This record gives sequence, C-alpha cells and structure tokens, in this order.
Amino acid sequence: PEVYEQTHKLLNIVGVDISSDNFIEDFSKKIEKYSQKELADKLDIGMPTLIDIIKELKKPGLDIRDEKNISPVLRSDVLKLEDLSEGMILKGTVRNVLEFGAFVDIGVKNDGLVHISQLSDKFIKNPMEVVSIGDIVNVKVIGIDTDRKKVSLSMRGI
Repeated sequence: PEVYEQTHKLLNIVGVDISSDNFIEDFSKKIEKYSQKELADKLDIGMPTLIDIIKELKKPGLDIRDEKNISPVLRSDVLKLEDLSEGMILKGTVRNVLEFGAFVDIGVKNDGLVHISQLSDKFIKNPMEVVSIGDIVNVKVIGIDTDRKKVSLSMRGI
C-alpha cells in the first residue's frame, strides 16, 4: 500500500494503460527502454522497491483489475492514526497473514493487526481458515497505541 502512488507514476512515465488487455506485454516491452536508476530517482524510491514493483506488474496470470487487488473504498475522514477511534468500523484489505493473525490495510500509514483470537467468533487454529491475502474485510478498531503507532482490530461480531 505504501507504493501505490509511485506505481501509478511509473505507469504514467512508461505510458501504459492498466486497463489494457495487453497490459503485461505492453508494460514489459516499454519498461525496458528506461534506466532503472533514473526511474528510481524520478519516483524517489530505492532500487529494490522499483525492482519489486516491476516484477509484480509483469506477473502473468495476475489480473491487477481483479476485485481482490483493488483497494477498497476507504473512508476519506480516516487518513492518519489520530483520525481513528475505538469502536470505529472500517473496511480494509488483508495484506499479510501470519500464524498469530492478519495485517489489514485500513488506509492509515501502518496496517492494523487482527489477532487470531479476534478473527472469528469461533475458535480457529490457523488464520488462513478465515482470511487470505487480498480479502476485503470489515473490521472494528479495538485498540490504538499512538506511541508505538499500532492499531488493534477485530472481526468478531461484525
């Protein structure tokens, strides 16, 4: 989520339309004409980040227009940690699933954590039983630690 803006800028620089049926082929051909160092400088990102973006955009079989890959409509009044309040219900995208829970992008800089105990109203052994990367989910803010910039979320009872 932190490189969406740079990804869109990259696509504009290269001159490809993300909705094109030949997007991957067009992007793969056109990106070769550019110096990666110059692109990284123009986009104000490091080379590893640029390489990751290019690699992801070239992935065959991945339709970047697929619903799971579109960011959900985020609340425009929630842009930073200070805008959150406990009890707030938000829509977010699952960005990572680990054995202890799932990280969800809710539109603020840091993703919030839904602990495994908060993923479901019933007991689960593995978070993958409930969520997968890319899922769009409804979550409730149950804790905010502004000092550590951490947000605790729940999917229970929603």
